[in-house]
Amino acid sequence: MSSKQEHSPAEGALRISGLARAADVSKQTIEYYIMIGLLTPNRLPGRKGRYFDADHVKRIKLIRRLNETGYTLRAIRETYFKDK
Repeated sequence: MSSKQEHSPAEGALRISGLARAADVSKQTIEYYIMIGLLTPNRLPGRKGRYFDADHVKRIKLIRRLNETGYTLRAIRETYFKDK
């Protein structure tokens, strides 16, 4: 990975395209999860842009598994992530 759009200055931080690849979802899916409150990007002090890490990858994979087993995205947000 050599694109500035994928990695931030912080070690291991991903931009949205890198997160999409790591979690095997589309960028649109990530944008939607952000919009409905299932995912919150990190902000690095003194830096512009949104960054993501390994915990975001795990969260997306959990959301996908729960959704595939019949949970709605609303139920997932309200049951599993309402404090986050």
